[in-house]
Amino acid sequence: MKAGFKERLAFLYLISTAGIISILFVVITFKVKKSVFQHLDHDIYIEAVKHSNDIYIHKGKLRFNRSAWLEREHQMVQVNPVFVEAVDSNGEVIARSPNLKEDSLRFLPEYVGKYRNTTLANGPVRQYQYAIRKNGKTYGYLLVAMSLDSAQMVLKKLKTTLLIAFPVVLIILFFWARFIAGKSIRPVMAIIETSDKITRTNLHQRVPLPGNKDELYLLSTTINRLLDRIEQAMEREKQFTSDAAHELKTPLQVMKGNMEILIRKPRNPEEYQSKIKSCLHEINRMAHLVDQLLLLARFESQREALDIREVPLDELVEQVIQKKLWQIEEKKINLKVDIQELVTVKSDPYLLHIIFENVLSNAIKYTPEKGTVTVNMGKENHKPFLSIQDSGPGIKPEDLDKIFDRFYRSDPLKHPHIKGTGLGLSIVKRLSEILHLEFVLKSNPGEGLLVYIAFPEKEPVEA
Repeated sequence: MKAGFKERLAFLYLISTAGIISILFVVITFKVKKSVFQHLDHDIYIEAVKHSNDIYIHKGKLRFNRSAWLEREHQMVQVNPVFVEAVDSNGEVIARSPNLKEDSLRFLPEYVGKYRNTTLANGPVRQYQYAIRKNGKTYGYLLVAMSLDSAQMVLKKLKTTLLIAFPVVLIILFFWARFIAGKSIRPVMAIIETSDKITRTNLHQRVPLPGNKDELYLLSTTINRLLDRIEQAMEREKQFTSDAAHELKTPLQVMKGNMEILIRKPRNPEEYQSKIKSCLHEINRMAHLVDQLLLLARFESQREALDIREVPLDELVEQVIQKKLWQIEEKKINLKVDIQELVTVKSDPYLLHIIFENVLSNAIKYTPEKGTVTVNMGKENHKPFLSIQDSGPGIKPEDLDKIFDRFYRSDPLKHPHIKGTGLGLSIVKRLSEILHLEFVLKSNPGEGLLVYIAFPEKEPVEA
């Protein structure tokens, strides 16, 4: 069974804290040991200086004041007695404190002026060797020692205390860290609980924002933005499905009605041809609608890789115009092409072809017979542009923002003879976003529609 995030967080906190405490305990032990020995060494040195005053040199030999020694505390029982011994330059014992009795301190010439740990009667002592000098000549040495039992007892108790305290502190820290971790991740649990409750039916619900604007606030804000995008996508999907079903239902009902009329009784060839042509027209309309839906869905997923290359705008315009020439001639439209400057842009020729074809088809569709469609291209403010102006009924200013919605058609009842799916400008808008084109509509009722497309100076990247 894997530990939860709270336990893992507490464990990591415990490991890091254990390392710090271990270092702290080692430092404490070292400092206490150093302090104990410094105090002990200081006391030994004071005793050495004090007893050195009882030693004098007579006729080149080391002598001592025995009566002074006998008066000192060495004859008394002390808590931490001082052991003193005097030796000549050859290391021979001259005198020793009464508390040494038959024992002797060990003299080592290499430790003169230094402190060392040694033993006396199987007991640990701290010893200092003090040189007795006169006129630069050494006549002997004074050995002073004090018991280490008290110091070692203090250090032993300190180590025992620290060793016992270490696991106890760690256990307490673990549960404290677990409590703190649980309290810290409580906002995360609130986010999880709220997110778990959000389903397709209540996408409007949002994660509550914490009071402090920290990382959790940023996480909550990011999740809420994600929910906003999901909700908008779901709404678009619902609207798209509803509109698509409605648009496909109408031609299917027309075809069904025509078929029912034909099978009720025998008809003459002209009636059969008329109804079949009507059905074919509706089939073509549905096929065009499906093609546009598939095109919109394909680029909505943004999986189509861009094929960026040099595209001469005049050649692109010529190709699309040739494709739509029969519609222009059929409505006797006056087409004007004004090339202010030959312009080559870096873009995807296939997507540009779709954009211009949809815009030109829309202009031809809404331009009345013998009307005018004007195509301009060139550069403005160092940016290549392409514009298409028709002489159709135009669009009300309040409808300009809605014109890019799927299946939206401005005032369809005023011109029922103009058929369409309402997807053309939606496709153009989406492709313009992918190619980073500036797409602007300008129109007033009765003045036609101007579509202005500005190209970026740099090469577009995939959206």
